[in-house]
Amino acid sequence: MQQKADIGLVGLAVMGENLVLNMESRGYTVAVFNRTVEKVDHFMNSRAKEKKIVGAHSLQELVQSLKTPRKVMLMVKAGKPVDEFIEMLIPYLEKGDIIIDGGNSHFPDTIRRTKYLEGKGLLYIGTGVSGGEEGALKGPSIMPGGSPAAWEHVKPIFQSIAAKVEDGTPCCDWVGENGAGHFVKMVHNGIEYGDMQLICEAYQIMKELLDMSAAEMHEVFKQWNKGDLDSYLIEITRDILAYKDGDNSALVDKILDTAGQKGTGKWTSVSSLDLGIPLTLISEAVYARCLSALKEERVEASKVLNGPGPKFNGDKKTFLADLEKALYASKVVSYAQGFTLMRAAAEEFKWNLNYGGVALMWRGGCIIRSVFLSKIKDAFVKNPKLSNLLLDPYFKEKVSAAQDAWRRVISTAVLNGIWVPAFSTALNYFDGYRNARLPANLLQAQRDYFGAHQYERTDKPRGEFFHTNWTGRGGETASTAYVV
Repeated sequence: MQQKADIGLVGLAVMGENLVLNMESRGYTVAVFNRTVEKVDHFMNSRAKEKKIVGAHSLQELVQSLKTPRKVMLMVKAGKPVDEFIEMLIPYLEKGDIIIDGGNSHFPDTIRRTKYLEGKGLLYIGTGVSGGEEGALKGPSIMPGGSPAAWEHVKPIFQSIAAKVEDGTPCCDWVGENGAGHFVKMVHNGIEYGDMQLICEAYQIMKELLDMSAAEMHEVFKQWNKGDLDSYLIEITRDILAYKDGDNSALVDKILDTAGQKGTGKWTSVSSLDLGIPLTLISEAVYARCLSALKEERVEASKVLNGPGPKFNGDKKTFLADLEKALYASKVVSYAQGFTLMRAAAEEFKWNLNYGGVALMWRGGCIIRSVFLSKIKDAFVKNPKLSNLLLDPYFKEKVSAAQDAWRRVISTAVLNGIWVPAFSTALNYFDGYRNARLPANLLQAQRDYFGAHQYERTDKPRGEFFHTNWTGRGGETASTAYVV
C-alpha cells in the first residue's frame, strides 16, 4: 500500500513544481495534480522521478492519497480558477480538511472564501508566496492568513520550506485571520513596484544625465550592494547591467521600454484610497508602468514636445554619492507608506498584525529582501505602536542626513528634464508629513463656499463645525460635514 502524502498541490506551473520539489527535499511526501493531466505525467517522468512525489490524474485521486486532515494547496491563476477548484474539491473533502490558496489572490476574495469554507466545516488559508522561481525551489517568503485553526497543521511544512535568516528563523509566520496574508503579500508587491521604479529612475539619471555606460553603472550598483542599499533588487540590477548580448553590447539597452502590471500594484493603490492612506510612491510606480506602455504615443510626443536637454557640469563622483542617499531616503518613504497602509487595514479588518514579524518574513526569500528590513524589524520591536517609520530614531536620522543630497538630486533631474516621478513624490510626501500646517484650510473654505460643506476652526475644539455665508446671497443651511 502506497504511503499517504503529507500535502497535495494543484497547478504544476513553474512556482507549483518548484514548491513541490522544495517540500519533497525537506522530507515531505507530496501528491500533485494539474488540470492538463499530461503535465502530471511529464513532471513525474522528469523532475519528480524517483522522488517522494505522488502523481494524481484526478482531484478525487489526489484527495484520497492524502493524510488527514487533508491539505490541498492551489497554485493556479487568481480569480475564477481558484473558485472553480474550490468547488471541485469540496465534494471530496471532510470536516477539518484544509484548502490553501498560494497564488496572488485579491484579499477580499480570500475574506469571502474563508467565510464560505468555514461555513462548510472546512478550513482555508490564503498565503502570499514570494521569491519567484528560485525562491519557490530554495526557500520563499511565505505569508499565511485565513482560518487560525489551520495554522498548526501547515506550520511545520511552511516553516521548513521557507527561507531562513542568519539565526535560522524562518521567513514565515502566521499573519492573521481571513485575508490578512494576502493583504500583506499585496503590500509586499506594491513596495516591490516602488523599489523597482526608484532603481529605474536612478538608472535613468545615470544614463541620461551622467552619460554613463551600462558597464559603468554596473560598477556603481556593485558598490551600492555593499552598503545600506544591499538588497536582491540592487544585486540583480548589478548583474543585468553587466550582461552582454551576442555582439558584446549591453543587452539592457536593446530591451523595449514598456512595462505592464499584473494587478497587485494597482490593488495596493486602490486599497490606499479606500482606507484614506497617502500611498503616493507605490501609486506613482503603477502609473509609471502605465505611461511606459504608451510607447507609440511617447515616440510621437517626443517629436513635438520640447524640454531641457541633459547637461551635467558637476562632479560625477559627488553626485553619485548624493544619488545613493536619495535612493535610500526615497526607499524609506515607500516602506513607511506601506507599513502605514497595513496598520490602517489591520484596524479596518480587525487583524492583529505583527509589523516586526512582517519585516522579518520579508528579510529572506522574497523579491524585496534586503538588510534594510532588519532595521524596520528593530524599529517595530522597540515600538510596536510606531505610527510611521519616519518617526523611528534610526530612520529619522538617516533621512535627515540624506535630505540635502535628496533635494540636490531631484532638483538637478527636474532642471535637466529627467523623469523622476517616484523620487519626487517621495520627497513631497516627506515635506507634507513634516509640515504642521498644510493649505487644506483654503481647500475647506472653497468647499464651504461652493457646497456649504462646513469647516473646523483652529480656535475651537475639534469636531465643532461652522458654515459661512461667503457671498451674502446664500442661506444658513449647511451640508453634511466631511470628516476624515
